Amino acid sequence: MIETLPGPDGHPRCFWCLSTPEYLSYHDTEWGFPVTDDYRLFEKLCLEGFQSGLSWRTILMKRENFRSAFDGFDYRKVATYTEADVERLLLDAGIVRHRGKIEAVINNARRMIELVEQEGSLSDFVRRFKPVDDGSAPVVRATCPESEALSKALKKKGWKFVGPTTVYAFMQAMGLVNDHAEGCVIRSLVSASA
Repeated sequence: MIETLPGPDGHPRCFWCLSTPEYLSYHDTEWGFPVTDDYRLFEKLCLEGFQSGLSWRTILMKRENFRSAFDGFDYRKVATYTEADVERLLLDAGIVRHRGKIEAVINNARRMIELVEQEGSLSDFVRRFKPVDDGSAPVVRATCPESEALSKALKKKGWKFVGPTTVYAFMQAMGLVNDHAEGCVIRSLVSASA
């Protein structure tokens, strides 16, 4: 079971969000709220890939820099990037400068165009993998059968840096899973917006 602690306003929140002001704001306004916009979904999947092996705070603090560096995560623009863009991005101190992750974003932008042509939208595609809410209390975990299946499906379509743990974090953040703690004041807001 996920524990809660009182937030600055006295209301209980997921314990993890109280360690930094950035986490608190992200938790209260974004994390877990359903997203259907393909551009935001693509951005989030890319940022979760960059987060692999790092803290989410690192990515959150650099998010605006990532948006600027990757043309607002407009996947159609990113899909046209060349080796010169990879080199440009490797010199950008405002982002995480990891060649494999940068190249994965460009690859995934190209795969995104294909996916939208085949499936209609990334939103429709990922929603097929939404776990059934059985009413049980959220537990701390890194993956679930659905994130493993979605990861496998994306990899089969040629996506990179979309392992089951990365995909599960994406599912949590984008509202496919409501992992706010049972007593968290935000949990009911997320449920009502689903």
